Amino acid sequence: MWRKLLLLLSLAAAATALLSAKPRNRAVPAQNMSAIPVDAAPKLLAFTFDDGPHRGSTDRLLDGLRERGAKGTFFLVGQEIDEARDIVERMRDEGHQIGNHTWSHKRLDQISADEAAQEIGKTDALLKSVAGEAEYWLRPPYGFLGEGAEKSLGVPVVKWSVDPRDWESRDADKVVQAVMEAVKPGDIVLLHDIYPTSVEAALRLMDALAADGYQFVTVEELLKQNGVTPLPGVAYRSADG
Repeated sequence: MWRKLLLLLSLAAAATALLSAKPRNRAVPAQNMSAIPVDAAPKLLAFTFDDGPHRGSTDRLLDGLRERGAKGTFFLVGQEIDEARDIVERMRDEGHQIGNHTWSHKRLDQISADEAAQEIGKTDALLKSVAGEAEYWLRPPYGFLGEGAEKSLGVPVVKWSVDPRDWESRDADKVVQAVMEAVKPGDIVLLHDIYPTSVEAALRLMDALAADGYQFVTVEELLKQNGVTPLPGVAYRSADG
């Protein structure tokens, strides 16, 4: 009888041990997921193109952007639009951002406030007639505005954080090198789609930077994805403001 009693006690102890043991392959509780590393946010970059549209180079650039699934931002000179309306419509249809680069590319800080308003307003009206009703952000030629002019603007102003001076070198290799040495996530890159060398450089840069995890978006999307609410008359140089 004692043997039976000892046997029953041993069996009970073993069962208790089994029930209290922790499973070896238990999943990580949800509250501990914050301790697990996650992928970093995508590297976003905005390529911007000034002084177009220009037949022969802007359309080639659009072909390259479409092939790469990339978006760009185009600041158009008003007096160039009539000869390339189809290119402007294509920009709109393919999801690129279109902006205002004044009518005749005059420095806005060197003309009267009335003339500056005409330069901007005339281009805005033509853009709306060609590409439809939208908010066309402004990039002032050479980056200059007249003193206090921002107070009268009804749209955000876009400047830049990376300028490879492509208009000066007209050399694709130099442009690529200058951008690669300076660029970082959140930057706004300044280029000019009227130069074939700049178009070549832009597409080469996108191929190189895409391999490093970059994605190419419009300026509006760049700011949105970084939690920035664009305001009229405020100048933005990068996703950091």
